[in-house]
Amino acid sequence: MKTAKSAHLWASAASVLLLSACSQSNMNYPETKKSEVQDSFFGTVVNDPYRWLENDTSAETADWVKRQNEFTYAYLDQIPYRKQLKERMTTLFNYEKFSAPFTEGEYTYYFKNDGLQNQSVLYREKAGQEPAVFLDPNKLSEDGTTSLGSLSFTEDGSLLGYAISKGGADWQEIHVMDANGNKLDDVITDVKFSGITWNGNEGFYYASYADKNGSKLSSQTFNHKLYYHKLGTPASADQLVFGDDANPERYVGAMLSENRRWLMITTAQSTSGNKLLYMDLNSADKAVQTLYGNYDAEHDPIVFKGDKLYLLSSLNAPKRRLLEIDMTNPAAENHKVLIAETENVLSVSHGANFLFAKYLKDALTQVIQYNYAGEKVREVALPGQGSAYGFSGKEHDSTLYFLFSSYITPTSVYAYNPETGENSLFRSPKLDFNPDLYESHQVFYTSKDGTKVPMMITHKKGLELNGKNPTMLYGYGGFNISLTPNFSTSVLPLLELGGVYAVANLRGGGEYGEEWHMAGTQLKKQNVFDDFIAAAEYLISEKYTTSGYLAISGGSNGGLLVGATMTQRPDLMRVAFPAVGVLDMLRYHTFTAGAGWATDYGTANDSKEMFDYLLAYSPVHNCKAGTKYPATMITTGDHDDRVVPAHSFKFAAALQEAQAGNAPCLIRIDVNAGHGAGKPTSMVIDEQSDKLAFMLWSMGLKKIP
Repeated sequence: MKTAKSAHLWASAASVLLLSACSQSNMNYPETKKSEVQDSFFGTVVNDPYRWLENDTSAETADWVKRQNEFTYAYLDQIPYRKQLKERMTTLFNYEKFSAPFTEGEYTYYFKNDGLQNQSVLYREKAGQEPAVFLDPNKLSEDGTTSLGSLSFTEDGSLLGYAISKGGADWQEIHVMDANGNKLDDVITDVKFSGITWNGNEGFYYASYADKNGSKLSSQTFNHKLYYHKLGTPASADQLVFGDDANPERYVGAMLSENRRWLMITTAQSTSGNKLLYMDLNSADKAVQTLYGNYDAEHDPIVFKGDKLYLLSSLNAPKRRLLEIDMTNPAAENHKVLIAETENVLSVSHGANFLFAKYLKDALTQVIQYNYAGEKVREVALPGQGSAYGFSGKEHDSTLYFLFSSYITPTSVYAYNPETGENSLFRSPKLDFNPDLYESHQVFYTSKDGTKVPMMITHKKGLELNGKNPTMLYGYGGFNISLTPNFSTSVLPLLELGGVYAVANLRGGGEYGEEWHMAGTQLKKQNVFDDFIAAAEYLISEKYTTSGYLAISGGSNGGLLVGATMTQRPDLMRVAFPAVGVLDMLRYHTFTAGAGWATDYGTANDSKEMFDYLLAYSPVHNCKAGTKYPATMITTGDHDDRVVPAHSFKFAAALQEAQAGNAPCLIRIDVNAGHGAGKPTSMVIDEQSDKLAFMLWSMGLKKIP
């Protein structure tokens, strides 16, 4: 445990921050060659001198990665408190973490991490017996970089299908084991973007790409198809259930009713909207039929009760509603609205023979319990303002579980009695952090066009608003994804040092439904960057910080957010962290499944207007020579096959060439790591402590207590 003296020293760290940034010498970056490569779009010629870095299998690219990493780590090694921060980060991470329990067959299962295990372990127990390890992914690789993906039990709990990912890649393998822990011979390789849908105990449905040409980590993937694997047969004999070569950019997925009659098939061509098809497996021809035949809305099957499907839909309801559909009479005029659309975005779970409507109200969770007649039972009392996940289980379960957290509330597990509405704390983590010393509150600020945008701000109680607090501003703003309050151990050292952590709920996200999402897409994407800039300006105007003490951070689409913001307003922040970012907006759609992001971004080939718009903010193309850019540490993984690391490589090269100031522009490339999912705890600790050390050093912190 931390002593009272050390706690005081950490709390007073802000007092040693200097007013000016530490002096940096001019950086002698590793050489990056330039080649003569050009593209023409609607008569405009665009140079792409770092195209060669897109070749992820070349020795030349590997050498560049090695030299850049050596340079970055040599720079980080000079920070005197880097090791100290890592030690503190390690201490904070070292506590038991639990998932919500779930029942399968005779057992209750849950994931547990002892504290510093690279991957969480699947345990199980039943009444009168001690918990036992059932599946430990830490034993699947020596360095902890093999992780679990999809997990699916048969209805009777006797078989488990599970997917594993190696090195953080999206490509997975599906394995099968029985309830005694014995592995079956069935192994499906080269699976991507797939669930595991059991057909009784006989076999399962899964999805994968038919065409896998070129590099598995960067080449485009086409023709996602649905297959059926019968246990005990070779994968080469798997049956093609749905899919063809006429729709190369289509994604597919499946759900099977409990009575094994209705196979629901979802198809999508982007990250927004899907068609919903179905097969009556009791029919003679098992023909594929259409329930919803366009991509204009989301259609998400939730659960079956006999032949009745409960479907979450945004069709004519942009904030979503729940429909009841009798699949024996599925005409649209027979669809019944069970839970109507409200002013707040709806998601739905089920368990214990009830439905749970989970609403986002200004990015905070509200839960209302319904029966299957669509009658409200009660509003569920939550432990506070924050995020609640769960309220799902088997229909015969008598207890359901949910997770609750906020930016200062460690994620805890609660047991919920669906008959009485009472909940109780089931498991609470014990870590070296006192939430009572901190506060987290929501503000609404005004963006450039007058739009009100919510933001959560977290810091130590009694924080002095003097403009000198080191502040991390985080955002995402895309793909209908909502940022809700979640506890992050990696943020705690910054808070302990008297810093501020702010999360802005930008347009492009899903916090207020489809209208909010669409207001940050394609020719309106600049709204997202304007919202983020306005968030920074709010923090400065309210004296939480100043530009000299502000860092901005985001990953994936959030990496694009950071890249665009720092190239448009390099004066606004001292430090920038674009992580696994989409940074070349003219070519993003030419890699892996990137074409599916066009609904949010548009592509440079769509029209001259779209090309001009993308070119105007594409971070790779907007690094301007003679500009003083903030201290930047780009982060990526060499196995990222979602947003390929070439985005980050090219941005780093362009930024290093353009930088006119003394602030460093570095790239930190994890080996055997992907887009982020399944990253080992050890890698997370290393990366997060390096980022905090870089941030504080760039802001002028010479030492920490």
